[in-house]
Amino acid sequence: MERDDVWLALRLLFSPWRWKCGAAVKKAEAHFGGVSFNSGRAALFAILRAFGIGEGDEVILQAFTCVAVADSVRRTGAVPVYADINRAYNMDVVDFARKITKKTKAVIVQHTFGVPADMDSILAAAKKYNIRVIEDFAHTMSLPLCGDAGFYTFGRDKVLSSVFGGLALMKDNAKLKKYHKTLEYPSSFWIVQQLLHPVAFSVILPLYRSGIGKGILVVLQRLGLLSFPHTAKIEKYPNALAELLLLQLKKLERYTKQRREISKLYGKDFAYLRYPVLVEDPQAVRAKAKKQGIFLGNWYHNVVDPADAGYTKGTCPKAEEAARHIINLPTRISPAEAKRVLDIL
Repeated sequence: MERDDVWLALRLLFSPWRWKCGAAVKKAEAHFGGVSFNSGRAALFAILRAFGIGEGDEVILQAFTCVAVADSVRRTGAVPVYADINRAYNMDVVDFARKITKKTKAVIVQHTFGVPADMDSILAAAKKYNIRVIEDFAHTMSLPLCGDAGFYTFGRDKVLSSVFGGLALMKDNAKLKKYHKTLEYPSSFWIVQQLLHPVAFSVILPLYRSGIGKGILVVLQRLGLLSFPHTAKIEKYPNALAELLLLQLKKLERYTKQRREISKLYGKDFAYLRYPVLVEDPQAVRAKAKKQGIFLGNWYHNVVDPADAGYTKGTCPKAEEAARHIINLPTRISPAEAKRVLDIL
């Protein structure tokens, strides 16, 4: 979030007639060619529902992922089956093929950190067994849809942020639209909580290292003025958050260029959402960096993060190894800040 995002959120707070219905949602949906929801997990659930996936079915997804993906599968009554990862932290195609059974109805393909998965091989295997291919675009907005469906998320730690939000798209969106009509908008209070987020963090982040910012965050969360970064509810995408997204979309090219530039300084010429590095003791490295004012990420320090939902230990050894050793370097920073990160490491 930047200064203009904060001012927009502040103006929206005092414009309640723009909170729920409005033109911004339609503009956002037209940009992506899909149907919007209040979160990425809601968008994924809508896709699974549109494909008729439910009790007794299996859906393959990679280990080394967010629990939101597994939760959406389990919410339908289906069972998530985990495939191991390759060196790019994406799905291992050989292990994916090995996990296919007669119950397999779909595969969810994650483009981890924004790196494209091996779609040609995955699509070939899926076609052979008549499996639906759903692409997880949570870490990227630069890839075309190759599978049968895909979903985006606009959470607070993604490529672009409207604090909350998600969008689903299929080759035919008719079933998504039909389901969307049955949903309600989030409450006005929930929308206020999200609009307060950029405003509050414009104060919290500059003071975070001193401890004052963290204290303000805790107080605001305990008072219920700020929400936590997840919701189990499936609702429509409110217009106020769509307005935040439209402003962010204008910055996508600049953000992508910056992420590529910083990733190149770290060692690879690619626009990583977060730059992955494996170290012997991630917790110790993150703690030492924090003392220097550098906050490193931990995607994903569990095989299914933050809770290993339905995962059987030992079935995806490469994902387990990555989860034990990974840290993430920030990429939406200046070259001078990136050099400081490298110096501290």
